[in-house]
Amino acid sequence: MSKQVYISADYSEGSGDRNVVEELNKWGTDRQHKVDFIDMSKVASGSVSNDPDCRPCDLKLEFNQQINASSAVIFIVGDKTAARTAGSNCSRVNTNNNNCSCTPYKQNANGSKTCKVSHTVRATDDVGNINTYSYLRHEFEQAKKRKKTIIVVYNSLRKESTWLPSYMKDYEKEAQPFWIYDNHGEKVGNYAYIKEALGYD
Repeated sequence: MSKQVYISADYSEGSGDRNVVEELNKWGTDRQHKVDFIDMSKVASGSVSNDPDCRPCDLKLEFNQQINASSAVIFIVGDKTAARTAGSNCSRVNTNNNNCSCTPYKQNANGSKTCKVSHTVRATDDVGNINTYSYLRHEFEQAKKRKKTIIVVYNSLRKESTWLPSYMKDYEKEAQPFWIYDNHGEKVGNYAYIKEALGYD
C-alpha cells in the first residue's frame, strides 16, 4: 500500500533542492518503489495560486490542508534553506487590515495590495495561516503541531548540521544525508533509509 507523503523543499531556480524532489517523485511513479508523494511544486502551480489575488496566507492554508492529508512529511535541507524567508512578510499579525498590505503570490512587479483578511481568530488545531513564518517554517510547524512523521534529509552526501534552520535543531540527530554511493560508485538517493523512516518493512 502506498503512503501519501508531503515534500517540503526550497524550489528556488538554480539554487534550490529540486534534484532531491525529482528523485523522490521518480520513486513515486515507478513500479519498483511504493510511495505516493505530493510534489509541492505541483500544489504551488495548482488551485489556490491560480487566483490572481492569491496571498501568502492562502498558500499557507493550502499547505496545512495538504499536510493534514498526509501520513508523513519529508523536509529537504539544502545549504540555503536556513536563509529562505519567502512568505514571512505579513504585517497583519498585529495590525488590522486597513493598516497593512502584502504582495500577492509571485506578483512583486505589480506592487502591494491592502490586506484582504477582515477578521482573525486564534488558531487551534492548525498553525494559523496569518503569521510571520517563512513558507518552509510554516510547513515544519504545521507538521509538528499535527504530530506527523517528520523526516529531515540533507541535499548532500554527508550530514550537514550547520545547514539546519534553528527551528529544526531538535532533529539534528535524526537528520540524514539524502544521497549515497551505490555499489557501482554512482550517486543515488538513499531509498532504503526513506523506506525505513516511513515505516515500510
